[in-house]
This record gives sequence, C-alpha cells and structure tokens, in this order.
Amino acid sequence: MRTSLYPAVDELERRARTLVRAAPGLLRLEQVGTSRAGRPLWLLSAGHGDRHVLAVAGAHANEPVGGASALRLAALFAGRPRVLEALGCTWHFLLCLDPDGAHLAHGWQPEQPEPSLTECHRYFYRPAFARQPESLPVPPGRPLPESAALLRLLDELRPVAQFTLHGIEFGGAFVMMTREVPGAAEAFRRTAAHLRVPVDRDPVDGPDWRLDPPGVLVLPDGHGEGERDPSGYVAESTWLHPRRHGTLTTLIETPAWAVPSVSDARPVTDPDRAAARLGEVLLGRTRELADVLGNRLDTAVPEDLAPLGDAARELLDVAPSIVAGWAAEEPGRFHGHFASRGISARRIPLRVAAMASRALARTDPRAAEILDDLVREWSQELEKTYDLRWVPVAAQTALHVRTMLNTARLLRTEGDG
Repeated sequence: MRTSLYPAVDELERRARTLVRAAPGLLRLEQVGTSRAGRPLWLLSAGHGDRHVLAVAGAHANEPVGGASALRLAALFAGRPRVLEALGCTWHFLLCLDPDGAHLAHGWQPEQPEPSLTECHRYFYRPAFARQPESLPVPPGRPLPESAALLRLLDELRPVAQFTLHGIEFGGAFVMMTREVPGAAEAFRRTAAHLRVPVDRDPVDGPDWRLDPPGVLVLPDGHGEGERDPSGYVAESTWLHPRRHGTLTTLIETPAWAVPSVSDARPVTDPDRAAARLGEVLLGRTRELADVLGNRLDTAVPEDLAPLGDAARELLDVAPSIVAGWAAEEPGRFHGHFASRGISARRIPLRVAAMASRALARTDPRAAEILDDLVREWSQELEKTYDLRWVPVAAQTALHVRTMLNTARLLRTEGDG
C-alpha cells in the first residue's frame, strides 16, 4: 500500500492550517520570510509561554522527515496541551527552511513495508554547500533570504533551545549539541534503543566537535562561529549564531535506513589500511563518474536543472579533500567495521550519479541511462554490504519528537535549579 508519509512543502502548509483550525486558541501560523524563488516560509507556533523553543525542519532538501516530525509534535500539543504547559514555553516550528530545494527534491514517497533505495535516489537533490540555508557566507556577506529569515527569528525569539531536524538516507542516529545538558545524551540513547534505531558511534559530521560516544557530538570550549564540513568547507552556521543569546542548539539526525554496524564498538585492527581502502572506493567511483560525465555538467544541463548539476560537480570536486581529511584523523577514533566512513565513501558517488542523471535526462539520455545504471548498481551494493533495514517513518519522527521533548524538559529543570 502506497502512503504519503513525507509531506510535500505545500502539504506542510495545508496540514498546519488544519491543525490551527482544530486548536485556534493554542496554534497559529504566520509567514516569516520568502525563499529565493518567492515561496513562503511558514512558522507554526504553539502555546503562550514566556520561554521560546524553535524547531527548524527542511534545512536540507533531501531530508523531508523534519517536516513530518514538526507536524507530529504540533499535533501532540494540540491534542494534549498540558504537555506544552508543563514546559512553560511557546514552541515554534519553521516548517521548511528550504522550500525551493524541497520542491526540486520532491517526488519519492516510500512504500511500506519495503521501500526502494534506488527509487529514493531517482528524486535525490541536496544543494551545493553555499546554497544550504543553515550555512552563512564566509567572509561575512549577504546571507540567503532563507538564512536571513532564520537569523531574524533567532534574534527576536532568543530561544532557550533551537532544534534542527535532519534525516540521513542510511546510517545511524546521532545528535550534535552546542553545549552539554546533563542527562540529554543518555535520554537520546535510551530513545534510540527503544525505537531500535542504531546509534552512530563515529559520525563523519562535526570533525572538529568533541565526540562523546556513542552518537553524541558536543561543541568544544572556545569553538568559533565557523562550522567545518568533512570536505574542509568552512562556513558560519545558523546552529552557532544564537549562542550569543544563551541558546542551546541540538541537531538531531535520524536514518531512513538503519545500518547496524555503525554501533559496533570494536576497534579497527588496521585503521590506516581501512582508510586507504575506503579512500580508493570513493576516489575510484568519482573517477568512473568523471569518465562518464566529461564536461557535460558544464555544457548540457538545462537552466532549470542547474542546481542539480552544480551540486553534483561540487561533490566530485571535494572528494579528494574528504579522503585527505579521513587520512588525517586520529586513528583511535575509528571503531567497528569502519561503517560510517564506508557509508560516506559510497553515499557521495551515489548522490553524484543520481543528481547528474536528473540534470542530463532531457539533453543527454544516453549518459543519463549509464548514470541510472550506476545508481541501481551502487544502491544494491549498499543494501548487501551494510544489511540496510528500513526505519518506519513513525520511528524516524518519534526519535525527533522524543529527543526534543526530553531535552526541553531537562532545560526546564536546569533553569528551575
């Protein structure tokens, strides 16, 4: 049975209005900005407490689960307002930070009980780094209009917490926190265990954050406003901006397909050899893609699909930097089957193939067909290599919702103390 489990951008607004009509004294919806293409940015707010909490969904175009999680928690507040009253706050949901990207990525709806990883990637789009609204320009310049809207919200609300809701295609769950909150890491791990979602011991994200294994990254003391990507790309971040207001930012990552081996605590026997092998996987596949693509991403991509071509080209360009970054990391950090790095080594070329195929489908069908074959081949290899297990969308959203509520409760206790 085919079910629409990840709401499209327009559906987010429609469902939010339905919730407001059902709970008019509690919920309200307002436009707080406009995207680059003129699409509205919607803020759904619940309650009337003195303290504010902000949840940001849809920061990455390929992660529609955040919007579903936002609506789920808003519906919980509408049906059980005492839950919100006990927190003593007004809770705000930015329903989709990048509606333009979400429109370009929309199309895939998972089928239960066996969604298709190949089909998922036929609609894949994740913008180039500079087009991702959680990134701010370095050196300081004019931010994207979506970024500017979020910054205004953060400065106006001065929230006690900002939650940013993410969803990786395959891997394990983890959180990134801009400061420690006693009990929050343990609560997150208990929630993941209850939902049977593996926790990633060694996430590839946050290479300069302090790892508290399993699955928790904490911003180290003295860290600046810049955020470094595993490729070495550095930008200021909306995650770190509200530290000036005392805001805790917590990024919550939940996988669509779980990889059990990311939780393996056994140390890698020969990390240097493992890193070299995975580097060759990534570089070998990007070389294969470069041979297929030639200069087509520069010459054969229609204007309306240029964001797909730009994002694919950027991933090809940064692959060597990612491999160099892995080689430079402290070997003692690596555990288990080196699963998180192995997943990343395969995910990057898969994303390139998927986006390049879409970008060239109208102008070079033969190249697009070859790229489609690679998407199918590499998806099947991932499924076999990592024993992928679909995580029901109800569990994906539950991880977001329970982690937000648990952390907000701990912050309330911390404040009362």
